[in-house]
Amino acid sequence: MNAPLWTFEDLVQAAGGVAGGTAPMPLTGFSIDTRTLKPGDIFVALKDQRDGHDFVTSAFAKGAGAAIVSASYVRQTGDGALVRVADPLKGLEGVARAARSRLSPAARVIAVTGSVGKTGTKEMLKACLSLAAPGRVHAADKSFNNHWGVPLTLASMPAGTIFGVFEIGMNHAGEIAPLTRHVRPHVAIITTVEAVHLEHFASVEDIAEAKSEIFLGLEKGGVAIISHDNAHYTLMERRAREAGCTVRSFGLTAGSQVRPSRWDLGPDGSDITVTLSGREVAYRVAAPGAHIAQNSLAVVAALDAVGVHAGQASKALAEMPAPHGRGSRTVLSLQTGDMLLIDESYNANPASMRSALAAMATVPRERYGRRVAVLGDMLELGADAANLHAGLAEAIHAANVDVVFLSGPQMAHLNAVLPQDMRGGWAKNSTEIKETLLSSLAAGDAVMIKGSNGSRMAPLVEAIKEKFSANRRSQ
Repeated sequence: MNAPLWTFEDLVQAAGGVAGGTAPMPLTGFSIDTRTLKPGDIFVALKDQRDGHDFVTSAFAKGAGAAIVSASYVRQTGDGALVRVADPLKGLEGVARAARSRLSPAARVIAVTGSVGKTGTKEMLKACLSLAAPGRVHAADKSFNNHWGVPLTLASMPAGTIFGVFEIGMNHAGEIAPLTRHVRPHVAIITTVEAVHLEHFASVEDIAEAKSEIFLGLEKGGVAIISHDNAHYTLMERRAREAGCTVRSFGLTAGSQVRPSRWDLGPDGSDITVTLSGREVAYRVAAPGAHIAQNSLAVVAALDAVGVHAGQASKALAEMPAPHGRGSRTVLSLQTGDMLLIDESYNANPASMRSALAAMATVPRERYGRRVAVLGDMLELGADAANLHAGLAEAIHAANVDVVFLSGPQMAHLNAVLPQDMRGGWAKNSTEIKETLLSSLAAGDAVMIKGSNGSRMAPLVEAIKEKFSANRRSQ
């Protein structure tokens, strides 16, 4: 059983609520979804696409230790300990702030944002810090980076945490500021700023302004870690200094403070050497791709900023595969040879598409002779969506892709500009392209699948695994 996270009395006080009953068991976690709720979890009845209050009784039936509900909620038969608040989300935020405040002064908190690379960078930090402080590192298992995910991750943080790592995302201006003030990081990373969420922003510069909100919550004397390679570095550096931060830049361009002296990218990972605090650090990143290698520079900079020996902690990077849906690789063994499946299905934007295609280009031809790209629509790109989709043709050619399968209305614009002999097929959705794709695949193919979440590309990954599932292994 997990160690108790909150006493019921402390939970009520932190949420600013009124107690209804008492918890009969240790409170060991939080949940907003009864499908994944564990015994001892505190169920928070949030209102989103559905009203969480409709599931309170079900949560108790599954073993919830308590529930945070609106003051107007009517107790049902089977309900247990209730914490009544004016607004469950505000109550959760109160618990989040209390969780952050109870950390030891020696604890260090890192926050990560950026147009791409947030989750991968968070996972690298989590793995490295776990070597430095086993069992005392806290980070969300998933991309809990929005207005409820960040408070939920904070509220779930044990009091004895030494290192906390938080991912902070946004779709609109003004969304990061309140979240970073909850987190109060000692170190804040902006991985990069790219043309994403343009549906809600007038320009990429406006996105850089919104990402720079992360510095508003930094603790006094905090460190801002920013990509020097980004076109908007000067703006972000200025905003960091205005917030009173110390700035550390990373990247490949001249002037980067954390800049590699060795930079060897290979099909199975990257070998990098940097100088940190007067000490040369050589390390390997197991997950292939220049974008992952670049984000590792931010990771070692952050480790150094929180007093962790980057050389020792970075051993975790040499053993850490790409996260599920973000470049994870599976070798499917067929009777006539192997097929490589690269799963990039978690999400997509123009920058991450180009990065994924570039990483695919490192796959050796002598082992996998045909490169197959399976791409779905990139969402929230606004008025320029058609051009941004068609513009991927350059990256496809640069990666020497042999055949391209496309799904979604926007990908029709890319299909139109590709040479006829590269067009594997286009359909209006991923379901309709599935059979065409499956019938074309064979041993010797390297298949990369990527698209925005709403494009539902992940089922294609599973369909390929199911069809060619006789023998498979992670790479």
